[in-house]
Amino acid sequence: MTGTLTISAARPRPAGLVARLIRRPSAVVGLALLGLVAGAGLAAPVLYPGDPLDMIGAPLQWPGMDPAFPLGTDMLGRDIAAGITHGARISLMIGAVATLVALVIGVGIGAGAGYYGGRVEAALMRLTELFQTIPPFLFTLAIVAVLQPSIPTIVLAIGLTGWPGLARLVRAEVLRLRDGELVQASIVIGASDARIIGLHILPNVLAPVVVSASILVANAILTESSLAFLGLGDPNVVSWGGMVGAGREVIRTDWFVAAAPGLAIVAAVLALNLLGDGLNDALDLKRALR
Repeated sequence: MTGTLTISAARPRPAGLVARLIRRPSAVVGLALLGLVAGAGLAAPVLYPGDPLDMIGAPLQWPGMDPAFPLGTDMLGRDIAAGITHGARISLMIGAVATLVALVIGVGIGAGAGYYGGRVEAALMRLTELFQTIPPFLFTLAIVAVLQPSIPTIVLAIGLTGWPGLARLVRAEVLRLRDGELVQASIVIGASDARIIGLHILPNVLAPVVVSASILVANAILTESSLAFLGLGDPNVVSWGGMVGAGREVIRTDWFVAAAPGLAIVAAVLALNLLGDGLNDALDLKRALR
C-alpha cells in the first residue's frame, strides 16, 4: 500500500493540473497564442475555401490596399492571409504527427532500456547515442532529399531525428521507478512485463513526456519551415517556410511578403514554448525528477 501511494503521488490530477496551469501567465499566454494559430488553421477552409496557391490578385499589393487581401499579395498575386491560415493547418499537423512518431520510438526505446537493463539497455543506448552523433537537421535534410519532399516524408524524417533526447529522459525515469515497491510487488506476483510497464511505470513518466512533447512540436514546426525555406517542402501545399523563402526575393522592397509568415512561425513556436514552461511548473517536473 505504501508503494502504491509513493508512486501514484507523481501522477498529476487533471483538475489540479488545470488550476495550476491557469495560474501561470506563461501558460495562459501560450494557450491563447496556440488557440489563435489552431483557430486560424481550423477556419481556413471556411475563410478561404479556394486553393491558397492560386493567383487571384495583382502582385505585391501591400496590406490594406485591398480589403479582399488584408495581408496583401505576394509576387505571383497569391493571397498571403490565405497562405498563412492554410499553412497553420500544415505546420500544426506536421508538428503533431512527427512528435507522435518521436514519442512512440523514444518512449519505447527508453522504457525498454530502463526496465530490462543489461545487454538490452547497452544496445538501445548505443543506438540512441549513434543517432545523437548525427546533427538532427542535416539528417532530416538528407532523408527528405533522398526520399523526395512530401508531407509523409517530412513527418517521418522529423520523427526519426527527434526521439533520442526523449529516450534518454524516459530511461532515467524508468530506472528511478523500476526498483519501487509497487513494481517489485508486481514482479513477485507474476505480472507480465507489458502490464508492469504499461500500468505502473509509464503513467508515472507522463509529466516529463508531456513537457518534452510540447517542445518537440515546436522544433518540428521550425524544422519543417526550414526545409520549406530551402525548397525541400511539399510543393503541393502552402507552407510558412516556403512563403518566407519566396518572400526573400523582394525583402528590400516588399518586406511584408516574408514578414507575415515569419511572424506566424514565431507565434506558433513561442506559444508552444510558453505552454511547455507552464506545463513544466504545473506538473512540478523538478520534484518528479528527484
